[in-house]
Amino acid sequence: MADLGYLEAVVLGIVEGLTEYLPVSSTGHLTIAEKLLGLQVDAPEVTAYTAIIQLGAIAATLIYFFTDIVRFATAWFRGLAHAGARQDPDYGLAWAVIIGSLPVGVVGFLLKDVISGGLRSLWVVSAALILWSVVMVVSERMHTTFEKRGAVRGEHSVRPLDGLLIGLVQCFSLIPGVSRSGATISAGLARGIDRVTATRLSFFLAIPALTAAGFFEAYQEREALSAFGVGPMAVGLVVAFVVAYASIAWLLRFVASNSLMAFVWYRVGLGVILAVALGANWLSAT
Repeated sequence: MADLGYLEAVVLGIVEGLTEYLPVSSTGHLTIAEKLLGLQVDAPEVTAYTAIIQLGAIAATLIYFFTDIVRFATAWFRGLAHAGARQDPDYGLAWAVIIGSLPVGVVGFLLKDVISGGLRSLWVVSAALILWSVVMVVSERMHTTFEKRGAVRGEHSVRPLDGLLIGLVQCFSLIPGVSRSGATISAGLARGIDRVTATRLSFFLAIPALTAAGFFEAYQEREALSAFGVGPMAVGLVVAFVVAYASIAWLLRFVASNSLMAFVWYRVGLGVILAVALGANWLSAT
């Protein structure tokens, strides 16, 4: 297996930071990048490294939305203590995030061996990139219908049921190539939630889901963590943090006035190119 130096660490950090929150699949892109760098994608040390640099992207989310997180947490605790405080829309949104985070945690734990093993195939990534794009198109059309009816909802209308349904859809993101943000944003749009709120909710749902997954994966592969050295690991972590922070800011501005169709075309194009490369044996699937 190839060594991972500082240049490779920067590349993987950029890929992680760019794709973690864009609806294009960070797992799929990291798998492709790791293959191109000559790494064994299902090796314990590679899996551990991916989990560590993912924490950099999570840290970016925590810092970017720190004020919102404090606001939701405050509303939630107040609602638990005082019945009157439960009328605060932030109380309902906090419950939506909590409830929506549970399904992916349960499914991810039960299927962890399948996810880290059998699904880590570029054929799976190619198929998921293309097929989930169909779901994104359908969700866009559903959202357009809500817009025409004037029935689009904002952040203060998000309720626990929204969180549960979006959280259930988030489980599909455990398949490499689907994209966690692609799944959650699409589900939000299909529920009639406005684009910015659906995207923000996707970020909020990412915090518990990705934090738990990252630390669990790092713990599982703790013996392999030292394989690439502290230096490359730190570089990948920092680069992922910086790039993810910029990606969050850009995506929120983008979705305010644009649909997800640009990402759909990108996903389909990448999926087709990947399928051709695999079919021609230019890349191995695992």
